[in-house]
Amino acid sequence: VQLQASGGGLAQSGGSLRLSCRGSGFNLGYYDIAWFRQAPGKEREGVACISSADGSTYYADSVKGRFTISRDPVNAVYLQMDRLKPEDTAVYYCATDFQLRRLSYCSGPWPDAGDSWGQGTLVTVSS
Repeated sequence: VQLQASGGGLAQSGGSLRLSCRGSGFNLGYYDIAWFRQAPGKEREGVACISSADGSTYYADSVKGRFTISRDPVNAVYLQMDRLKPEDTAVYYCATDFQLRRLSYCSGPWPDAGDSWGQGTLVTVSS
């Protein structure tokens, strides 16, 4: 089982990018999925999460109103990033807890010990 993030690239400040998260070897729709990011020299930061049960969404204050997490039934979760800022520059990962240890994964933190994530995708925002 594997998670794979894609869609990163270079954007100008104020621009947009759309990231995709796909699963292989399992049905992504069964799991709450979170996005987190890590900038060089900084700690991981949870960005957003979407519930598998009812599609509820959760956002970090730093991206609220600018990023939108969504999912489709064909095994993908998306992160639409608008009004990008240079401080959004980071490697972005999608993650989940395959062991379903938490009653509400989206309550955070993302990621937590034991969570799984795959290769990230680099987002670079120029000023």
